[in-house]
Amino acid sequence: MPIITFANTKGGAGKTTVALVVAAELARLGHRVALLDADPQQWASRWSRLSDDTKINVISDVSAETIEQQAKDLKKRTDYIIIDLPGGLNPLLAKAIGLSDHVMVPVQGSAMDAVGGAQVLDILKELATQCDIRIPHSVVLTRINSIINTRALVAVKSLLAEQQVHILDTPLIERAAYRDMFISGGTLSSMDPERVSNLDKAQENVRLFAEEILRLVPLKIAKVRAPRKPAALKRAA
Repeated sequence: MPIITFANTKGGAGKTTVALVVAAELARLGHRVALLDADPQQWASRWSRLSDDTKINVISDVSAETIEQQAKDLKKRTDYIIIDLPGGLNPLLAKAIGLSDHVMVPVQGSAMDAVGGAQVLDILKELATQCDIRIPHSVVLTRINSIINTRALVAVKSLLAEQQVHILDTPLIERAAYRDMFISGGTLSSMDPERVSNLDKAQENVRLFAEEILRLVPLKIAKVRAPRKPAALKRAA
């Protein structure tokens, strides 16, 4: 039962969108999926209430005090747990990272997103250097224009490459279908192509994206945790 956490200390980086579309695609492929909605805006929970026929188990009221037990309760009846975190350095971020098998850091092509993502990457680096706890992690480029590479996006990619940070080959392209999910409910596979522009392109984008995640985070993985907590997690807690 792998746990995949989407984290960036800056709000608006696309965490909820990418967490939800990944959860929906994994469910479409037949996996049992739970999404822990820890974002105070509760967008994933709102989406769930609009979606009568969803196979995703969306859990609300997630906190630093409850997340560990909630994950434990889901262990035997769930294939994948997706955690959608709020922005900011807080105890919930520390707990979620500690539970994770893979941390995904959504970043748009902007300096502000890069700074928020860097804070998460610094915590993961400190875990590795101080405690020898190596949690696999990747940067996810989100809301990317399918045609234009902006100067800011090129700079972000260059910075991440210099720091030898793994970037998913498949970015999440800016598509109307992703926004429409939060308005009308449902998933990309249940939407009407006559009413949603470029739905086929959004479906293909998410299919490739999920395939890459499944290669990185297969169902059968084992992790080892050391008891010592680095300074960065202590500050977050």
